[in-house]
Amino acid sequence: MPDSSIIIPSLLNGLTTGALYALVALGLTLIYGVLHIINFAHGALLMLGLYAVYYLNTRLGIDPYVALLIVPPAMFALGYVLQRGIISRAGHGRDENILLVTLGLSIIIENLALFFFRSDTRTIDTPYSFETVEILGAFLPLPKLVAFVGALATAALLWLLMSRTDLGRAIRALAKERKGARLVGIDTDHVFAMSFGLGIGCLGVAACLLLPSYYVSPQVGGGFVLIAFTIVVLGGMGSFIGALIGGFIIGVVEAMGGLFFGESLGQLGIFVIFILVLIFRPTGLLGHKA
Repeated sequence: MPDSSIIIPSLLNGLTTGALYALVALGLTLIYGVLHIINFAHGALLMLGLYAVYYLNTRLGIDPYVALLIVPPAMFALGYVLQRGIISRAGHGRDENILLVTLGLSIIIENLALFFFRSDTRTIDTPYSFETVEILGAFLPLPKLVAFVGALATAALLWLLMSRTDLGRAIRALAKERKGARLVGIDTDHVFAMSFGLGIGCLGVAACLLLPSYYVSPQVGGGFVLIAFTIVVLGGMGSFIGALIGGFIIGVVEAMGGLFFGESLGQLGIFVIFILVLIFRPTGLLGHKA
């Protein structure tokens, strides 16, 4: 049985990792909450964001945290264009068509990445990549702590946008009743695209916070999006607070699983939780029945 000197650092490490997982899941749950579809291209778009941060750093010398001023807005614009120009037109309003379109986009993006970037794993070096901060006797990597704070700040900004702005009210209205939203004059096509853009913009934030302590390759998005799906189901489809809580739970479970069962089995607990939630609480922790 590991003692507290090992357990506490593992818990803190799990919380910092879980915050990033939650950030990826927030975009996914926002897209589901409004469009009522699962975006299968989510992982591929996260990978594009990571490559954008990588090349801004290696070619232009732009720090990943400074790239927060560039990559998230660019990812938002990409998401808006994809939804307005491709997904909505090819989907023809049918959810099953939209699912296939996002799956097709995922395959195209990942294969283009393999063609242009090869399958090499790439990292960046920053002055703070290996710096640590002591908290409760545990030494945590500085990039992970910055990512933790950044993920919480992004979640708070997203909540404020949804609860205090006209766009947020339009998004919530559209999520609850599409026909009613159209009747009161809401431009549903624009709001759909804005919602998708915001979800992809969250991936841009995640990419900037993630790369100082992680790597990028054409296949990197698959693992994150699988965990993000689990978090969305655990927290409740369409629930922002549920996604945040679910991210922390999954991060801690992964860290403790790795501590007790080894790194190769560290994610086993994640999928056990996924199965148990589907069996005993299919609406998730904070979800509601339709």
